Amino acid sequence: MTGGGEALRGTPGSRQNRRARLVFSDGLTRYDFGSFHPMGPGRVRSAISLARALGVLDQLDRVDPSPADDQLLRRVHSDAYIAAVQAAEPNPIFGLGTEDNPVFPYMHEVSSQIVTASVDAARSVWQGEALRAVNIAGGLHHAMPSAASGFCIYNDLAIAIHWLLEQGCERIAYVDVDVHHGDGVQTIFYDDPRVLTISLHETPVKLFPGTGYPHETGGPDAAGSAVNVALPAGTDDRGWLRAFDAVVPEALAAFKPTILVTQHGCDSHYSDPLADLRLSVDGQRASYLALARLADELTQGRWIAGGGGGYSLVDVVPRAWAHLLAIVAGTPIPPPTSIPQLWRDEAGDGAPMSMTDGGSTDFTPVTAGIDPASRLDQAILATRRAVFPDLGLDPGF
Repeated sequence: MTGGGEALRGTPGSRQNRRARLVFSDGLTRYDFGSFHPMGPGRVRSAISLARALGVLDQLDRVDPSPADDQLLRRVHSDAYIAAVQAAEPNPIFGLGTEDNPVFPYMHEVSSQIVTASVDAARSVWQGEALRAVNIAGGLHHAMPSAASGFCIYNDLAIAIHWLLEQGCERIAYVDVDVHHGDGVQTIFYDDPRVLTISLHETPVKLFPGTGYPHETGGPDAAGSAVNVALPAGTDDRGWLRAFDAVVPEALAAFKPTILVTQHGCDSHYSDPLADLRLSVDGQRASYLALARLADELTQGRWIAGGGGGYSLVDVVPRAWAHLLAIVAGTPIPPPTSIPQLWRDEAGDGAPMSMTDGGSTDFTPVTAGIDPASRLDQAILATRRAVFPDLGLDPGF
């Protein structure tokens, strides 16, 4: 049995006549660790520029983020840590001034503005101003309550989730498709049964941050609230989508979320320099469509999306996030679409020709059978056996 990719395709359902919202300003691109750091701010600018060239921004309600508010930060981060970020000086106690997290001018101001943008996205969905909202400068999922980690200063999506809980949102599902485990968000809500965190990532045996094993399933008061799919290095589109299909829809349906929050690091691409999964832009696009469909099915379309990692700065990040923005807008870009020459000229050497890598997103679902010798299927089974019983689900097939 093949063709499972069709279940992850298609334009998402009813938009209820509410335009999707992009929270963005050029100031968010000042999140800049320096020209020799992998996380170049130009990747966000390039994604916005490509989306504009393709007409995607015309389909979104773009708003500037509200003024930064330190009180928002205190929902997750300690006062001592915030003060250390404000000081913008190397401080190893708080993970600042390291190779991963060098200090930079206006670090606190820019980082807190990214938080505000994600909270604004959450607010617009919660208050019914938009059905969907996105902050692609966000998704800084490694930041801990009292430490910077993995290029992340403040954990914007965790703060947005916390804000939603304070407003009375009963159940929030967070799905993270970055190649690295979403450890910061998981840690912050590990013992909170109102938040389900799902992360699909490369095995932590050798990859930062070294967490995200299947046995990490939630704290004593929240068994089953953390779902981790640790994929073997080399997993491609078909394998990744097979794993997603085997775990995510059932887990989300069992949890019955009110709102879906997602993180879209695109460092799972085969050309990304920092990891070893083998997805194409086509596979990443398929995951975005799948999450849009699940939001339509399970949360009446309420969906908040963030960016994340991604270090193939010209070839991958702009295309992946232009696809994401288009899907959030409800107007997916057909993969064969040619990229405008003007944008290619601006991007320079290595600029891609089209919005596809020619990847196949068909896959064989696990319901067709499990291969006990497959490392991918072993990973799928490990996750299902570890956490599905806590969700009231049968771990078998």
